[in-house]
Amino acid sequence: MLFSRKGNVVGLDIGSSSVKMLELAEAKGGYQLRNFGIAPLPPEAIVDGALMDSVTIVDSVRGLSSALRIKTKDVVTSVSGHSVIVKKISIPTMTENELEESIQWEAERYIPFDINDVNIDFQILGPTAGNEELMDLILVAAKKDIINDYLAVIVEAGFNPVIVDVDSFALENMFEANYPVGGETIALANIGASVTNINILRRGVSSFTRDIFTGGNAITEGIARQLNVDFEEAESLKLGNRMDEGSQQVVQETLKSELSSLATEITKSLDFFRSTSSDEKVDKLFVSGGCAKINGIENIIEQQAGIPVEVLNPFRQIDSSKRDLDIDYLKEMEPIMAVSVGLALRRVGDK
Repeated sequence: MLFSRKGNVVGLDIGSSSVKMLELAEAKGGYQLRNFGIAPLPPEAIVDGALMDSVTIVDSVRGLSSALRIKTKDVVTSVSGHSVIVKKISIPTMTENELEESIQWEAERYIPFDINDVNIDFQILGPTAGNEELMDLILVAAKKDIINDYLAVIVEAGFNPVIVDVDSFALENMFEANYPVGGETIALANIGASVTNINILRRGVSSFTRDIFTGGNAITEGIARQLNVDFEEAESLKLGNRMDEGSQQVVQETLKSELSSLATEITKSLDFFRSTSSDEKVDKLFVSGGCAKINGIENIIEQQAGIPVEVLNPFRQIDSSKRDLDIDYLKEMEPIMAVSVGLALRRVGDK
C-alpha cells in the first residue's frame, strides 16, 4: 500500500501486548535471520487495533531497534481487527487496469464503512470456478485513520513505512516460505493477546479469513480471577512459570476451560468455511502466537476441532545459525514471531 526502493526491510508487528521486530537477509536458496527481538507493551496501549498510547508505542519501537542495533530504515507492518475488512468476491472478468478504475464502485457493495474513509487494495485470484465470465479476487479495506496512526508511530520512531499488510496475509506469507504447498486445505490461526487471525488456504490460495476477537488475555484474566493474582503473575502462571502445587490444578482447569472456549470459536470459523465451500473438510490446523507457547494447546484444540493441530515454526526453512543470535531465546519465542517473519519476507512491489 506504500512505496520505496527495493532491498531488505524490517518486519514490525505491533501487537496488543508487545512489539516484535525482525530482519531477514536473502541467502543462497532462501533467507537468513539477521536480527529479532520483542518488547512488551502495557495493557490498554492498543485496544481493538486502535493505538491508545502512541508515545509508549514509539518509545518501545525506538528502544527495541536501539537494543537490536537495527540500521535498516524501511519497515513493513500490518493491521487487523474491526477496522480491517477482507472479503473474497466474484466480479465480471476485466483487466487489472480496468479493475483499478472500478474497484471503488465494486467495494461499496461489500464494505460497511464510508468508502472515503478507507484505503482499498485487491488481489486477483483467477477465473471463478464454473463461470468463465467472472473472476475471484480478495478485496481488502482498512480505515484510513487507523493506517495513519500506525504510519505516524513508525515515522516518529525514526523509520520509513513502505508497506502496510494485513496480519492474516503476513501469516500466509510466512507459511508459504516454510511449509510445502500441496493440494490440502490448511487453516492458520495466529492466537494473539486480544485477536486471533484465521486464514484458510485451499491449494495454497487464501480462501477465507476472519478475525476472532478473543485471545490469550482472556485466559490470563481467567487465571487472575481464579487465583486472585495480578495480570503479570497470571501471565507467568499461564506459561507454566513459578507454579506451586496449590495453584497448579486451578491453572490447569482454567487453561482447559478457556482454551476450549477459544477452540470453539476457531471451530465455528472452520465450520462456516466448510458450509460455504465445496471442500468437504479442512485437513490440518497450524497455530501460532503467544498462546501457542502453552503446553498441550495442540491437544485441547485438536479434541475440539476434530482435525490434526500443529504449532507453527516460522523459522523451519530459515537459516538461524548466525553466531550472535540467542538460539534458546529464539526457540522459546518461535510461535510469537510468525507475523513478523511474514512481514520481513515482503518486498516493495509485491502484490
